[in-house]
Amino acid sequence: MLWRKINRVLHRDLGYFFFGMTIIYAVSGIALNHRHQWNPNYIISHEEFTATVDIPPARIDREYATEKLEELGIDANYRTHLVAGDNLRIFIEGGSVNINMAEGTGSYEIIRKRPVFNQINYLHYNNPKRLWTWFSDIYAAGLIIMAITGLLIIRGKNGITGRGAWLTGLGIIIPIIFLYFYL
Repeated sequence: MLWRKINRVLHRDLGYFFFGMTIIYAVSGIALNHRHQWNPNYIISHEEFTATVDIPPARIDREYATEKLEELGIDANYRTHLVAGDNLRIFIEGGSVNINMAEGTGSYEIIRKRPVFNQINYLHYNNPKRLWTWFSDIYAAGLIIMAITGLLIIRGKNGITGRGAWLTGLGIIIPIIFLYFYL
């Protein structure tokens, strides 16, 4: 039958065309599902240190903050700083340095973009905006078409009138059960 051939061709070609998008959304979806266990967008390095305690000037300025960075051996571009009580926080490119002036302790934090995951999560969050939104909508429509055409590819006892009906029903019931218990 002609409609079966059209169904197979449509399913196959959409599958090929949207392969890249499927990988992007699948990998970033898994990463975002586990963001309570790790940060999928950034690698955050944290290091503690002790600092020489000197008597800071009455007013801590940029020069003093950059001198502290040099003393600690931190080679990073100074952005700004702030003082709260005995704590000096120096913001640098890609992170910050915190120094407790009274205790002589501190920490150094560097934030870097996580390779690959940061970029695919950027796409998953729909950040590129207008054209990407249109392409994402076309992709979503393509997934709907692929789901429907996929149901109709196999005939007989393994198709939608046999085993396929049970699996399709189960695939619909499981999300409904989760909605019932979590809403």
